Amino acid sequence: MKKRGLNDLRTIRSKTMALSKLSGGAIVVFYLVTEKVPVNKNISFWLWFGLLVAVIMTVDFLLGKMISRPLSKINDTARQMAELDFLAYCDVNTRDEFGELSQSLNTMFSNLQDALHRLEAANARLEKDVEYERILLEQRKELADSLSHEMKTPLGLIRAYAEGLEDEPEPKKRQRYIHSILRATERMDQMLVTLLDLSALESGAASLSEERFDFVELVETVAGRLLLDVPESDYIFSYELPDGQVYVSADRQRIEQVLDNLIGNAKKYVQTGGEIRLSVSCKKDCLHFAVFNQCDPLEEEEIARIWDKFYRSPEQKRKGSGLGLAITAQILSMYHVDYGGRNVAGGIEFFFYFPTIS
Repeated sequence: MKKRGLNDLRTIRSKTMALSKLSGGAIVVFYLVTEKVPVNKNISFWLWFGLLVAVIMTVDFLLGKMISRPLSKINDTARQMAELDFLAYCDVNTRDEFGELSQSLNTMFSNLQDALHRLEAANARLEKDVEYERILLEQRKELADSLSHEMKTPLGLIRAYAEGLEDEPEPKKRQRYIHSILRATERMDQMLVTLLDLSALESGAASLSEERFDFVELVETVAGRLLLDVPESDYIFSYELPDGQVYVSADRQRIEQVLDNLIGNAKKYVQTGGEIRLSVSCKKDCLHFAVFNQCDPLEEEEIARIWDKFYRSPEQKRKGSGLGLAITAQILSMYHVDYGGRNVAGGIEFFFYFPTIS
């Protein structure tokens, strides 16, 4: 701490002491001067009284400037700071205790602001972590409930065929039972893998990679594998694709999974001898994919629910696990693109949009 001398006028005490001494000395000097002036005593008294009033008013003005005004500003600023007014600032810049107090108040409030901002950020992170944990718990519960519900049928089949196999002496029936058990276990395995994959996507545990690839070439590959390279197919397939290449930046494996689910869904539910139409069109910096399958229309309520996990319409209970479209919806949602399904003339069309790159 700096030592201040007796003549140092940078403290309130030294200023007031100096002002009182000057005012006292001025009063004495004025009195002596008026006593020496060769005028009437009454005039001399009133002259001295006028000078005395002038000194008092000057002292009052200086005290207000040095003490009252800075103190009032500091008090107002402290009240604003107590109310957490983040625009509060004390502009007392004197070189005395009031100036130091003003600077200390501004520094303290600045530190308080920083602490509050850090606290708000920490609270936001904590709320996010709590919400994330809550979502994880809900997803785990939902996963357990879904597994327990969906595994009842294949486990019941396996148990029934295993019991029949134990008591069946005929080799052909035993072989049929074994084959049924294998198919049930394959279905369980596929359902588990798909459900765990969907759960990883929903929780953010599975991330999406980025690579540049030709979307048209991928559609041709998937459609050829699912619709063309199939012997004894009982449907009519047509397609309309761009002549050139259409590039996108995305996770190729996940987009192939989307195409597998949508095209496979169309193949699964097309009516016997019905039509499957596939199209890809481009407009500006976006492509539009659509696949149509000829079938009976769905209720609007059903169309809204087909993206839910394990949902299957009454006519489709035995045709899938109800997870394919849920995974498709999750992947497309992660890319923030528009997608959907709708009734059109003669059947149902599933579609999505995706940004293209050069």
